[in-house]
Amino acid sequence: MKIDVLTLFPEMLDSLNSSLTGKAREKGLYELNCHDIRDYTLDKHKKCDDTPFGGGAGMVMMPQPIHDCILAVDPHHTAKRIYMSPRGKVLTQALVKELSLEEHLLILCGHYEGVDQRVLDLDIDMELSIGDYVLSGGEIPAMVLIDSVLRYVPDVLGNSQSTVDESFSQPLLEYPQYTRPQIFLGLSVPDVLLTGHHANIEKWRKEQSLEITRKNRPDLLEEK
Repeated sequence: MKIDVLTLFPEMLDSLNSSLTGKAREKGLYELNCHDIRDYTLDKHKKCDDTPFGGGAGMVMMPQPIHDCILAVDPHHTAKRIYMSPRGKVLTQALVKELSLEEHLLILCGHYEGVDQRVLDLDIDMELSIGDYVLSGGEIPAMVLIDSVLRYVPDVLGNSQSTVDESFSQPLLEYPQYTRPQIFLGLSVPDVLLTGHHANIEKWRKEQSLEITRKNRPDLLEEK
C-alpha cells in the first residue's frame, strides 16, 4: 500500500515512525510520503489561507496550493482521495477494512476553518470523520486512519486473528484480556481461563463481550 498525506505540518506525522506503523514501514510493507502543501503555493510568503467570502471567524485554506499538490502527487487520479473532516462520513471498522483493500490512499489534512469547497468538489473522493467532535487539524485523524487501515495489510500484525477478535470487527465489543501474574494486588485471573477448556473459555468470552457491549455501547445491540 502507498499512502500520501498532504498537510501544512508534515512533522506531526513523525510519530508514525514508531511502534507497529514504524516497524511495518521499515519492513517495506507500505510506503508513506508526507507532502507540505506550502511547497505548492504561488504566494511568495508561502501563504495557504485567506479570509472567508461572506465573512465569519477564522481563515480558510485556499484551493490553489492544495489542487496543485494533489495533481503533483496523484496526476492520474489512481489514489482514493480522502479529506479528513468533522462533517465527513464516520470511520467504522467496516470502512477501515474496505479502505485497506486500496492500493493507494491520498489523505488531505485541513486546518483553520476548513478547505475551500471548490478543491473538494474537483479533487476529493470522500470526506471522512473519526468522530463527532472537532480537532484543530486533520493530522491526528489522518494518523488514526493510517494506523487502523494498516492493521489489515498482510504481515503488519504478527497474528492475523487479532483483527478478527477485536472490538467492532464482530457485532460485540471485545472481551477482557489477562496475562501474568495470575494474581495482581489481590485480583486473580478468572478461573475459567486457567482450565484449558476451550469451549468454556469461548462461552465465557462471548458472555463478557455481551455484558461489556450492553454496558458501554448499548446502541450496538440496538443496531443488531
